[in-house]
Amino acid sequence: MDQITSKVQIREIVAAAKQQGQQSGIECLILSLQECLLNKKVRFPLLEFAAREIMLFMPEAEQLHFTDRLIATTEMGSYVLTGIILQQRLPEHFEESIHKACTYITMGNQWYVCDIIGERVLGHALLTSPKKAIPLLEELAHHPDKWIVRTIGVATHYAVKKGLPATYVDILLKLLISLSNTTDFHVKKGIGWGAKTIAKFHPKVVACYSKEIESPESKQWFRTKITIGLNRHKSGAKQTRQEATMAHRNQ
Repeated sequence: MDQITSKVQIREIVAAAKQQGQQSGIECLILSLQECLLNKKVRFPLLEFAAREIMLFMPEAEQLHFTDRLIATTEMGSYVLTGIILQQRLPEHFEESIHKACTYITMGNQWYVCDIIGERVLGHALLTSPKKAIPLLEELAHHPDKWIVRTIGVATHYAVKKGLPATYVDILLKLLISLSNTTDFHVKKGIGWGAKTIAKFHPKVVACYSKEIESPESKQWFRTKITIGLNRHKSGAKQTRQEATMAHRNQ
């Protein structure tokens, strides 16, 4: 499989696809991207760059039709492009972009579709607009589709890792605890991922909910993820102290 390794190549591919689209319509744009980008080996950061380049010329009225056609290709890279395009639409179309992301996640019916789109849309929304995103996540906690519930953990992982303030982390931990009695394998993976990340970066928040975490309503798998996160926090703190000691000795 051919590999694309530079932004220069990405710009050339997107420019050629743009020309195809202007000459023959959106289907030719999609076909050009599929042949020259999506069927190649491309790292996710470069695909994200491609999505931003596409958004520079894609009319707002055509963006969702474009993502519909992208998703229909079922190419792995299409989920990255779609996630970034919906992310870029969040400031002006917040709820619509999240709703569309959930639609694509349900359609994809795979863990990687959930995680790729979930991080880039719901995770980014949570990080940048927590007051707007958290009520939506609380609603999604009751969604009948397992992938949508899993996405709550995925979004939590992304936002906490990127520096979400502790005030909002507190709310999210309570939400994850409320989902800690799930038995679905894929939901457990997502919720556990979010819980583990909270424990790693915010052990003091976790300590405030030790009673709820240890209660019979919380399953063992959830407590295990919390423990893993706390242990990673301790390991990271120990490594930081060791590095500081070495730096001091070398002065």
